[in-house]
Amino acid sequence: MDSAFTASSSAVGEAPTSGEHRMGTTIVGVCYNGGVILGADSRTSTGMYVANRASDKITSLTDNVYVCRSGSNMLQAGMIVGGWDKYEGGQIFSVPLGGTILKQSFAIGGSGSSYLYALLDHEWRDGMSQEEAEKFVVKAVSLAMARDGASGGVVRTVTINADGVTKNFYPGNKLPLWHEELEPHNSLLDILAGGSPDPMVQ
Repeated sequence: MDSAFTASSSAVGEAPTSGEHRMGTTIVGVCYNGGVILGADSRTSTGMYVANRASDKITSLTDNVYVCRSGSNMLQAGMIVGGWDKYEGGQIFSVPLGGTILKQSFAIGGSGSSYLYALLDHEWRDGMSQEEAEKFVVKAVSLAMARDGASGGVVRTVTINADGVTKNFYPGNKLPLWHEELEPHNSLLDILAGGSPDPMVQ
């Protein structure tokens, strides 16, 4: 827990929302065959308190360039910048904490990114179609949301290509299910409900 939140929440009668607003988050950017897709969750937290569960973390810089942002109000920020132009096509630039600028085919950032490296190493491939890239971004952000307590809410995506900009919104009931969110199959409760005389034998 950061010191700004500890100090503010310890004051008598002071609301937990007065602490530091953190963008503990998951942001993703990928190039595909024709453009780029940026994606982000929507949770903004203040210490342990969810201050906004539907914030928009993807912001327009110009008509054809957008930025995903993560960080806090202590002037710490990590960004993924994506855009398209007729000369270079789709491009992704990662700007992590510290300010290095890296041109990449895909980039991840925020607190949820630590859960995504193996997924991207395993499933990323060059030359994806727009539909494949969109599904890939939504899958990555939703997986991080299932594991990272600072990520959550909805998933927003922005696609930038020769046709312009397309924004998509995925509420929780439209996201893939992960881990304990999945319905159990052949669990002990299912076996007992079936009336098996020996619950350990089917």
